Amino acid sequence: MPKTADRLTGFTESVIRAMTRLCARHGAINLSQGFPDFDPPEPLLVALEKAVRGPFHQYAVTWGAPAFREALARKITRFSGMPVDPEQHLVVTCGSTEAMMAAMMTACNPGDRVIVFSPFYENYSADAILSGAQPIYVPLHAPDFRYDSIELKRAFEQKPKAIIVCNPSNPTGKVFTRAELMEIQSLAEQYDTFVITDEPYEHIVYGPHRHEYAAALPGAAERTIVCNSLSKTYSITGWRLGYIQSSPTVIAQARKVHDFLTVGAAAPLQQAAVTALQFPDSYYADLQGLYTKKRDLFLSYLRRLGLPFTEPQGAYYVMLDISSLGFTRDTDAAEWFVRDVGVAGVPGSSFFRELEQRFIRFHFAKNENTLQAAGERLIQIADPAWMRAHGR
Repeated sequence: MPKTADRLTGFTESVIRAMTRLCARHGAINLSQGFPDFDPPEPLLVALEKAVRGPFHQYAVTWGAPAFREALARKITRFSGMPVDPEQHLVVTCGSTEAMMAAMMTACNPGDRVIVFSPFYENYSADAILSGAQPIYVPLHAPDFRYDSIELKRAFEQKPKAIIVCNPSNPTGKVFTRAELMEIQSLAEQYDTFVITDEPYEHIVYGPHRHEYAAALPGAAERTIVCNSLSKTYSITGWRLGYIQSSPTVIAQARKVHDFLTVGAAAPLQQAAVTALQFPDSYYADLQGLYTKKRDLFLSYLRRLGLPFTEPQGAYYVMLDISSLGFTRDTDAAEWFVRDVGVAGVPGSSFFRELEQRFIRFHFAKNENTLQAAGERLIQIADPAWMRAHGR
C-alpha cells in the first residue's frame, strides 16, 4: 500500500473535537468546543423556514449569492467604516475555517514562512502545513498575553509571506489594541507581508475594550486578508457561513481557491442569513450584554474555585491555570475534568507551540442553567475531602 502524504504527520486530528466526543461518552457538560446550547434569533429561524420553501436549492454563485454579498458588504461598512464592493471585495466560504485555508493558499507558496502567535487556534498550524508554509511562532506572554515587540521584529526579519492575527483571540480572549495592530501593519508594510486576520468574535468584546478592524487602518486595506464568519455573532456555528474580505486583486485569486475547495456555501442558508445581516445596532449591543452576563457568571464560579485564570477581554474562552492540581500532563488533567468533575475543557497544550502544560480552556457560550451546573461541579475541586475521594 502506498504511503499517505508526509505533510499529514505534522499535526493530529482536532483536539477540540476529540474532547467533545470524550464529553459525550462520559455525559459531561461540554465547555470544550465553542458552540452555544441556545437557538439563533427567532427572526433568523423564520427566515430559514421561508428560505427552504423558496427557489434556493441549487448552486448559488460560487463566490456568494448576490443578495447575501450585498447585505454583508453593507454590514461590514456599517461597523468598520470601510467601503466594501460586494462584487470585488468578498468571497463567501463554508465558514471561517475554509476562509482561513483559502486565504493561506492564496497568499503563500510552498516554503513560504508565516508568523503565528502562540497560543493559537489549533487550525492555524495545520493550515500552514497543508498550504506548504513554514510557521514562525511568536509567543503571547501570560497572564495578559501580550507579544514582545523585539520578538515580533525578529520574526518579521525572517521575511514571512503572511502573519495570522486572531482578534479577539481564541483561546486567550485577548483583544489586540489599535497600537498593536498599527505596529503589526507597519512591520508588514516594511517586510512586504500579508496580514491575515481571523475575526469571528468581532461583536463579543467586553468593555472597556473594543474591536479594531485591522483592514480599516490607514494604508492597510491592500495587504490585509480578513477571514470571518457569521457563526458566533448569530449563534449558527452549524450553518458554516463565512467569508474573505480583501482587495480586488487578492479576492480574484481567493475565488479560484474557493471554487475548487468547496464550490460554494449552502444557498438557502445564505438567503436566510440576509435577515441577520440587516439586524439593527441594538442586536449587537444586546449580544455584548448577553455575553458579558455569561462571562461574569462563569468567572464568579472560578473565583470561588480559587485557581488562577485569565479574564477574557473578548470572545468567550477562559484559560484556567491547573498547575496547582499536581498533573504532569494537561491532557491527563482534561480527561480527569471530564471523567471525575463532569466538565469538558480543552488541554491548553493543543494551542501552544511552547511546552505548556498548565492551562485548560473552557468556554461559556451556554445558557445560564448550563453555566451554573458546570460551575457547581467545578467548585467541588475546592473541597479537600472531595479531591481526596477522587484521587487528588
